[in-house]
Amino acid sequence: GDVLKQELDVPVAYGRMAAQTAKQVIIQKLREAEREMIFNELKQKENKVINGFIQRREGRLVLVDIGKTTAILPMENQVENDRYNVGNQMKFYVVSVNLGSKGPEIILSRTHEEILKELFRIEIPEIASGAVEIKGLAREAGARSKVAVASREKNIDPIGSCIGQRGNRIQTIISEI
Repeated sequence: GDVLKQELDVPVAYGRMAAQTAKQVIIQKLREAEREMIFNELKQKENKVINGFIQRREGRLVLVDIGKTTAILPMENQVENDRYNVGNQMKFYVVSVNLGSKGPEIILSRTHEEILKELFRIEIPEIASGAVEIKGLAREAGARSKVAVASREKNIDPIGSCIGQRGNRIQTIISEI
């Protein structure tokens, strides 16, 4: 509980330039810590579906705002029929998260088969709980998709639970892809 006070002399060498250098070093360390924090947060979202807003187009690339940073939707991961208008909100599949020189580099996809599986898990509680299982799926992005489902319980209709009453569950998934 003792307090020790000691006067420190300020050396003459600590002038304006030294203070400015110290400030730059501190700011750089803060930026690096922020980049690493964002990278670790996004690394956990790898191979998952996230929401994003179309920010802008640069040539054939589409830049997507996913909250704390911007992700890239390359041409080969875009659906031909989709309209990527600035401000549109869409769901994307996070293909990879890598740490680049300017911070995290996030590659997204709208054509990956896993986006369909994740949408089914999100939208259909029977699949999320494990009562209905996705046996296989085939997808031609922008054209058609086929999903094979089976039930683990006798009293659950796997196709009916995926389609939903009047097709509302499947229509929600179709509107997202």
